[in-house]
Amino acid sequence: MDQVRYGIIGCGHMALEHLADIRALAGTSVVAGADPDAGSRDRFRAAAGDIEMFADHHALLESGLCDAVVISAPNYRHHEILTAVAGYPVHVLAEKPLCITVDECRDVIAAFAKSDRVIWMGLEYRYKPPVARILEEVHSGVVGEVVMVSIREHRYPFLHKVAAWNRFNAQSGGTLVEKCCHFFDLMNLVTGARPMRVMASGAQDVLYKDESYDGVAPDIIDNAFVIVDFVDGARGLLDLSMFTESGPWEQEIAVTGSEGKAEAFIPLNPAAGFGRIRIGRRDRGVVVDEELFATDVRHIGYHSGADYLEHVDFLDAIRAGSPAKVTFEEGMWSVAVGQAAQISIAEGRVVDLDDVM
Repeated sequence: MDQVRYGIIGCGHMALEHLADIRALAGTSVVAGADPDAGSRDRFRAAAGDIEMFADHHALLESGLCDAVVISAPNYRHHEILTAVAGYPVHVLAEKPLCITVDECRDVIAAFAKSDRVIWMGLEYRYKPPVARILEEVHSGVVGEVVMVSIREHRYPFLHKVAAWNRFNAQSGGTLVEKCCHFFDLMNLVTGARPMRVMASGAQDVLYKDESYDGVAPDIIDNAFVIVDFVDGARGLLDLSMFTESGPWEQEIAVTGSEGKAEAFIPLNPAAGFGRIRIGRRDRGVVVDEELFATDVRHIGYHSGADYLEHVDFLDAIRAGSPAKVTFEEGMWSVAVGQAAQISIAEGRVVDLDDVM
């Protein structure tokens, strides 16, 4: 396909990121957008220029304008939109989370079961240069058998979204689904094993307490610890704070194995660069300690170039007719751990993945 035409369904904050990423690719164009919110449509059109805009995703799909669609609508609309998209001959990149519950994820996966198009799960944190490098090093065996995966995210609060949908568990799936499916995906990927049980502690301690929307107060948590046990004996730990804008690193990832440790550091401010990695071996100390640069990133954006690099692979798969590198099934497992963690906090108990799967 010499020219791939994209449509974007859900024209809010992340849609502008996808627009910039796609425009940085050769042989692509964004030709349409769809969003029920008039303000979002107006802002997107102002950025995108002379493209077709629709108030309804069905109208965009029926137009036949698009070879591929990107789903960046609010989380609670993913199930409805994706099951509709499955009936059309378009390639799909769906923003995380796939859906807000495992049951909804299963419905969507079943809807695409017979599709011969590229069906891609948007888990772009895999593409952050320090993360991608750590994954490569760990899978090469440099740290030996993986025993522990620790991920610390200390960051700024959630951005404001249309109708404040991301302030409520019922619309977002909860913070540990909405935000942290990224990290559970990385844990699953690093260990190469299925998660078995989850124990979590978290609360809404600082943020959003002075907010009210139509008389309803936000109910999402703003900090948590989550422990994940995997079937091969490995363990994962997430340390999350949504009210820590003061530190240099937004994410710190440590993979500890039988022979050593690999660490990735991702800056809070994208302008600070792509981050650092450090690898130490028990038998000879630090063997890698370097700042990373990604010369092949044409649009850095919000996630250290990860969204752009993900789009490069998505487009390559479309043109080559090859399968997606990141599947909806992987998206479902990342949601499953987040859903189990939300249940663990709400009910004060350890949750087996069988309970949600």
